[in-house]
Amino acid sequence: MKITFKGDYALKAILDLAIHHGRAERIESIAKRQDIPFKFLEQILLSLKKGGFVRSKRGRDGGYYLARAPKQITMGQVIRYVEGPIEPISCILKKGGTHCDFAAQCVLRDVFLDIGQYIADKVDRVTFADLKEKQLKKLAKENKYLNYSI
Repeated sequence: MKITFKGDYALKAILDLAIHHGRAERIESIAKRQDIPFKFLEQILLSLKKGGFVRSKRGRDGGYYLARAPKQITMGQVIRYVEGPIEPISCILKKGGTHCDFAAQCVLRDVFLDIGQYIADKVDRVTFADLKEKQLKKLAKENKYLNYSI
């Protein structure tokens, strides 16, 4: 599994919206706070909207907001939606993986299976409520509450 800029920016956008949960945030504000190119963020948010992660509101107080509570969205859900499968090698994919006649004897496959399971367990346990809490603690230590509010 490799996280591309698109995946990284999607995670950052969801985290930003989790931090500002309860109100709509403009793309410009998210882009500035998270250092994401505006046009790229615009495309990512449209994709996340299609995936049911965010919603949008038009008008003066409009912008994007989370479609669900931060505790109901995991990193794993976002990564799989944006990047695809998280397994590190295609022969261990549950759906659509490549078949290999050597799979039963392959010790490398076993190692990659363990790695894939470890990654899945980790990203599926971490919610955006958890990340929000960690981010706010980190910002408090650095006295950087200027750009973040709840």
